[in-house]
Amino acid sequence: MRTSARWIALAAPIALGVARVALGALWLHEGIFKYSAHFGRADILLIAHSAQSNTRVPEYFTAFSDSVLRAWPGLFGVTIPLLEVALGAILILGLIPQPAAMVSLLTLLTYWTSDQLISQYPVMAALSALSALIIAFPTPSGNYSILRLRRAKVTANVVRDGR
Repeated sequence: MRTSARWIALAAPIALGVARVALGALWLHEGIFKYSAHFGRADILLIAHSAQSNTRVPEYFTAFSDSVLRAWPGLFGVTIPLLEVALGAILILGLIPQPAAMVSLLTLLTYWTSDQLISQYPVMAALSALSALIIAFPTPSGNYSILRLRRAKVTANVVRDGR
């Protein structure tokens, strides 16, 4: 193996693992911030109202906000911060990095579509880029994770015990 290829093979899992943990930390921060700010029903209703009057919001999101968000604002007020904290924990631990990164990207697309977080766009762009990296390279991004450590321990026990 050439030196540059070897370096890439060694560095890729570390860099992607750091990207996965950074993405998880950002989601965890967002979810905890929402909990500390008492995010809830009123915030969801604000999003639904704003979608109706904002010309930058696509019609499909306006229809979604009118029919779904307005119908269950309390449910979404609880589940959005919970989703963000869960995404953060799952990504930091590396439990299911690729599916979590896909949910992360879909959640970010929903946020962008609602046109609510204009000041947060730089953070959202970083989250999107990290999500895309994890989706594109799922195996190396999961190298340093709880599941990988568990598998390594089981493999070591099998080798040591002969079972």
